[in-house]
Amino acid sequence: QVQLVESGGGLVQPGGSLRLSCAASGLTFSAYEMFWYRQGLGKGREQVARITTGPYYTNYADFVKGRFTISRDNDKSTVYLQMNSLEPEDTAVYYCNARSYDNSRVYWGQGTQVTVST
Repeated sequence: QVQLVESGGGLVQPGGSLRLSCAASGLTFSAYEMFWYRQGLGKGREQVARITTGPYYTNYADFVKGRFTISRDNDKSTVYLQMNSLEPEDTAVYYCNARSYDNSRVYWGQGTQVTVST
């Protein structure tokens, strides 16, 4: 059974930082592209960042470029999202997503809440 378990969310002040983690099990982690998505209250789910399998290319949504960094540790079957210079607009539930090379297998985590507020 495939599981993706996010952690690291919480309440942070504007300008602060958080590091999200997503631990995967039940799949060959190194063979999957990994994504972070987010969904704000009353909004649709949007892609935040992507990291490929080797050579580990990354892509970011324009609204997080220069502030967020996605990385992965295949030995730990974990993907990370380092979030710096957080803004209230970053408040959302953040989801981890794993996708096989042919998109035939797609898995989601349960999400972790990030709230940016004073």
